[in-house]
Amino acid sequence: MDPVLEDFLSDPAADLSALHDVSRIKAMLEQCARESRAISYSELLLNLGFRFTRPKMRAICKTLDKIDQLAATEGAPALAVLVVRESDQLPGQGWWTGRTDYRGQWTGPAAQAHVAQLQKAVFAYWAKR
Repeated sequence: MDPVLEDFLSDPAADLSALHDVSRIKAMLEQCARESRAISYSELLLNLGFRFTRPKMRAICKTLDKIDQLAATEGAPALAVLVVRESDQLPGQGWWTGRTDYRGQWTGPAAQAHVAQLQKAVFAYWAKR
C-alpha cells in the first residue's frame, strides 16, 4: 500500500473532511487566541480526531492558509501563527515561506521574537472579542 495512503487510513474512524473544515479549525484557533496560547500541530490534529502524520499536517497547513486569507478579509490578524511545533514552539517551514514581513532564520531568537510579536497581536485582538 502507498505509505501516504496508509497514513490517512491509519485512523479508520476519523472523518478526513475535518482536516479541511475551515469553520471548525478557525473556531479552535480563535479559542486558543482568547486563552492567549499557542497550539501544537499534534494537539490540533488530536482535537480533530487524528494522530500526527506529516500528510495530515500538510493538509492542515493548507486549511490554515485559507483561514488566514479569511481573517485578512475580516480585518482580523492571521491565526496560523498560533500553530507551532512542540520542539521549539515555532510555526513550521510552510508558514515561514509565505512570509513577506520577515527575512531572517526560521529558528532561534529572532524567529521567536517575531512569532511572539505576532502572537501578542492575535491575543490582544481576540481578548476583546
